[in-house]
Amino acid sequence: MCRHLAYVGPPIALADPLWHAPHALVHQARTPKHQLSGPDNPHGYGVAWYLPGSAIPHRYRTEVPMWEDEAFGETILHVRTPAFVGAARLASPGAPIEAEGNAPFVSGAWSFSLNGFVADFVEGARDALRATITPARLAGIEGHADTEVLFAMVLDRMDAGATPRDALSDTIAATEAVSGGRLNLILHDGATSVATAVGNSLFAKPGWVASEPLDDDPAWSAVPDRTLVTCATGAAPRMESLP
Repeated sequence: MCRHLAYVGPPIALADPLWHAPHALVHQARTPKHQLSGPDNPHGYGVAWYLPGSAIPHRYRTEVPMWEDEAFGETILHVRTPAFVGAARLASPGAPIEAEGNAPFVSGAWSFSLNGFVADFVEGARDALRATITPARLAGIEGHADTEVLFAMVLDRMDAGATPRDALSDTIAATEAVSGGRLNLILHDGATSVATAVGNSLFAKPGWVASEPLDDDPAWSAVPDRTLVTCATGAAPRMESLP
């Protein structure tokens, strides 16, 4: 089912939310508390992080389980970032186990993640959704993941002038018109993160959205189902209902 999180705010040590927090992403990957399907997330993970002065994120992805990948954690011990997206993967049924299938997916300044799945993706929803994507964005799809198809749909909508909020909302509506699933999305550009709660767990506090709280901070609040959350530096999460 996957677990993911995003942050925007004053620079923090990237390793802290990934490995060092009481319920860091590595713990959410191996021993999730709110996951609705599957006992863990063993099919790799990915991180996209932004550095001050650069709009394009750095990215790391691997098919190695997060709790077995010590080398990356050591290489980022001194990295501080004002924004990032991280995701640990439980692959959807029928999807190959490969780094290219792992979120975050990136395009320009944008990074994107899905915590969930598109129902019946392999059985027919994939072709139906791909048929709605412009040739230019379709050509950019490299792997076999439902997440990458949803990202192309979101990018198409923003190419046409939609706001990130409207692009996510419309992509969810278009997906549900074809199939359905659990559609917790994160879209991030290094300055703002926009996330949805549709069928899966999501929590928020200033600067943060996450599948599960990283600690016992009472500022974390559960995001109601069918809600869109916008986080920006120095602001409380803004929530609004999805159709």
